[in-house]
Amino acid sequence: MVKQAWAGLRILIVLTVITGILYPLGVWAVSRIPGLESNAEGSIISQNGQNVGSELIGIDPVAQDPNHDPWFHTRPSALAKDPLGPADPSSSLASNKGAANEDYVKVVQERKDAIAKRENVDPSRVPADAVTASGSGLDPQISPAYARLQAPRVAVQNGMTEAEVNALISENTTQGIGDPGVNVLKLNLAVAAMKRG
Repeated sequence: MVKQAWAGLRILIVLTVITGILYPLGVWAVSRIPGLESNAEGSIISQNGQNVGSELIGIDPVAQDPNHDPWFHTRPSALAKDPLGPADPSSSLASNKGAANEDYVKVVQERKDAIAKRENVDPSRVPADAVTASGSGLDPQISPAYARLQAPRVAVQNGMTEAEVNALISENTTQGIGDPGVNVLKLNLAVAAMKRG
């Protein structure tokens, strides 16, 4: 009995050292390799020495005056109280409701109508990613189609031309695995740097 207890204790100590000390130190050491450090620290974007957000977490900006909204918006979150948000970035979750769920269909239609009203377009022009929540609810990217739908409003509210805003959309569009995407935080920072009035 004592022999088995001693063997179990030795295994516990060895595994504690490996998984509780050596493995975390190894992961930390790898994260310090030049080129990986930014990703390991959350891909934080800084401006003028101040952290303004993460490249990996989409947080929908809230305009001080909803009638004069100068920002590009992210995809909606399933956890938002309103159909369009804003989401609570401290938690993320998908709705797990399918396309046949009546509540889901109703929320998607409410989002479509709200976006069409905000962008002053026909609801048929609103792209799918504008009305469907991402799996996490914190998707940092939107489709170029959704960004271009918002471009006229953003241009007017920031004293820019639509061509200037569309150029910023093109500059901030990346091709990853699958469809191209536009990082909303980077795009809004580019707009803020260029805006007039």
